[in-house]
Amino acid sequence: MSDSPDAISERNADVVRRYLRVFETQDVEELAELVAEDVLVHGAGQHVQGRRYPEASVLTPGLSNCRVRVDDLFAAGDRVIVAFTLTYHHDRTGRDLTMTGVKSYRLRAGRIVEFWGETDLHGLLRQAGLVPAQIPPF
Repeated sequence: MSDSPDAISERNADVVRRYLRVFETQDVEELAELVAEDVLVHGAGQHVQGRRYPEASVLTPGLSNCRVRVDDLFAAGDRVIVAFTLTYHHDRTGRDLTMTGVKSYRLRAGRIVEFWGETDLHGLLRQAGLVPAQIPPF
């Protein structure tokens, strides 16, 4: 396979697309192929290390039948940026809930080794009725 910058970017974009599909399949064996064991994860005020963090996100209890829509994707070299929408079935209420997010992934040798990002967890929790619709004043 060619090692041109475009080819590297496209291979890395494919890895990230496969990673996002794992949210639909919940295939943790495929997750292990795509994400380094010592992956660095930054977001929601945390800086943690280890594949167990993205695995826990894939296997979130109470949310099932995840559908992923890639809204935008940009790949350049070892970096891939994705804007996405996740739609889950909320097991307790039977309703569908959506959550948007933006993540930046850094890859090495075909695996995700670090990512930064934010998701609209408040919006997801609001749809589930777990937080108020209006944020009270601080």
